[in-house]
Amino acid sequence: MQQDQFVDVQNSYGRCLQSGHFIQRFYEIFMDSHPDVRKAFANTDMGRQRHALRRGISNAILYGGGHTLVQRVIEETADLHSRRGRAPIPPFLYDYWMESLIQAIRECDPRVTPQLEQRWRDALAPAIRLFIERY
Repeated sequence: MQQDQFVDVQNSYGRCLQSGHFIQRFYEIFMDSHPDVRKAFANTDMGRQRHALRRGISNAILYGGGHTLVQRVIEETADLHSRRGRAPIPPFLYDYWMESLIQAIRECDPRVTPQLEQRWRDALAPAIRLFIERY
C-alpha cells in the first residue's frame, strides 16, 4: 500500500485538532451515544484518555494506510481493549465510536464532505476490525 494513502484524512484530522476542542467534543458525543459507553469510562482518567485517543487516531490512520511501523502499538491497543485487557470495549460499541467520531469531524473540520467522511471510515476500518477480532 502507498504510505500516504490517507493523506486527506490526516489533513482533515489536523484541521479537527486545530479547532481546539475536537477530542473533548468527540467524548461528549460518544458518552451520550449509548448507556454502556459512560459505564465503560466510569473509572477512567479522561485527561489521560484524551491524550491517548489523540495519538491513537493518528496511529489508526497510519495503520489503515499500511504503515507497519505502528502495527505493534495498534495490536497492543487492541489487546488492551479485549475482554482480557484492562480496558475492555465490547465490539458493538465500535459502531457508536465511529458515528461519534464522524459527528465530531462534521463539527470541527470546515472542509468535510461526505466523500471525506467515507475516507475516514476506510482509513479506520482496519484498526477497528483488528480490535473486534482480538476482543
